[in-house]
Amino acid sequence: MFTNTRFDSWDLPQHLLDSLSSIEWEFATQVQKDTIPLARSGRDVIGQARTGSGKTAAFGLPLLERCQPTGQLQALVLAPTRELANQVAQEFQTLQGDTGLSIQTVYGGTDLEKQAKHLAGGVDIIVGTPGRVMDMTERGHIDLESLTLFCLDEADRMLDMGFFPDIMWVVERMKNREQTLLFSATFPQEIIDAAHEFMNDPEFVLTNSEELDIPPIDMFSVKIGRANKLWALGRLMCRMSDEDQTIIFCNTKRMVDLAVQRLNKHRFVVEGLHGDLSQNQREKILGRFKEGEVKTIVATDVAARGIDVDGITLVVNYDLPVDTDSFVHRIGRTGRIGRKGAAWSLVSRDDAPQLSKIMATYGLDILSTEVPELPEGIDRDPVKRQDDFGETADVFGFVTLQLNISQSDAGSSRSVANWFQNSLRCDEMAIGDVHFDADSTFISIHTSKVGLALKALDKHEMAGQKVVGTVAE
Repeated sequence: MFTNTRFDSWDLPQHLLDSLSSIEWEFATQVQKDTIPLARSGRDVIGQARTGSGKTAAFGLPLLERCQPTGQLQALVLAPTRELANQVAQEFQTLQGDTGLSIQTVYGGTDLEKQAKHLAGGVDIIVGTPGRVMDMTERGHIDLESLTLFCLDEADRMLDMGFFPDIMWVVERMKNREQTLLFSATFPQEIIDAAHEFMNDPEFVLTNSEELDIPPIDMFSVKIGRANKLWALGRLMCRMSDEDQTIIFCNTKRMVDLAVQRLNKHRFVVEGLHGDLSQNQREKILGRFKEGEVKTIVATDVAARGIDVDGITLVVNYDLPVDTDSFVHRIGRTGRIGRKGAAWSLVSRDDAPQLSKIMATYGLDILSTEVPELPEGIDRDPVKRQDDFGETADVFGFVTLQLNISQSDAGSSRSVANWFQNSLRCDEMAIGDVHFDADSTFISIHTSKVGLALKALDKHEMAGQKVVGTVAE
């Protein structure tokens, strides 16, 4: 039987209990309950923890308890992105209460000399990204030999982003390291191998995915080709109220830039957020988003880490994420603190197997539906719908049209093919197979010519009669 564990049931220092009380944290989450006692005992710990599970406090409380305000580096936390490093450092500041520890962030994209000056003033805990920590160590601003505590946050992201050689460089210079904590949402073999290489008999704590905290939000999927994703997105966005805020997720920086450019062209005010922006640019955009000046952000997964804005009511997966965990991270941006929220996924034919995998992995109830109607008072789509036959094409790019004319009226398959070839003035390679059933004629036409074929049927008779063509599913 599951029982709640209260923070005050552990013999934590009073200043930490006071800070937990001030933010009204009474009970430990599952990952905190499983890892904090082990970490406090001095063991090396590997914990499975996803966004929203309370992992920062799971490693933060044991580190904060062991550090003293001496101005000498005692603990290092490495994170994959600047946003996450900031978020961790802010939570540490909140959790430490009146301990008086100096907690500094060290990451790229900010003034190096300014960062060096802060470090020279004394630091107890550093939260940083691997590249800048290496740089500042080589310049003599960080003494890795002095620290005893090390934490690696979001290890699977570190692996994806190619940081593991940098991490090993840092680890090799921690001559007096006594304890290592590692948190990861998933456990690729490379992480398990690395853990055995630089950790001391670590305790694995695997929180079941069934216990994942998925917010109570409405989830929808729309089957739609890439050519009309912007049309569907326009419909979703024009249904937003003045109070609503939205995050649109794309898989690449290039796609973020394209989406922003196209949405701006259609008079939507949106900002893009990805790793190629400078730290200053990203912080400005995030600040405006948090203040509500910007209502919609288009972002990659990496850039969106650390966005905690309570007013987000809509998340749109313009691209379906490649890994299942990112899906949960994305939808967790909405429905916060009991608010209503919705997550829409725009799913092309190629995306369908990935959506099925995501639903099966987490037991998610995602309703397949049509693109919503325009709201009352708006009679024209913000983005025009395109003719898109790619979703129904075969692997060779051919789409089958069904014609309401029988073989007895249409004539031979050759005469039907010739009619289209002459009407479209196209190469015979664009016309595929012709076959018949009792009442209909079926012809395969290359996607590049389908729109023209339908227009030709609309304008001209075939075999002396008006013929209607529809795309056969």
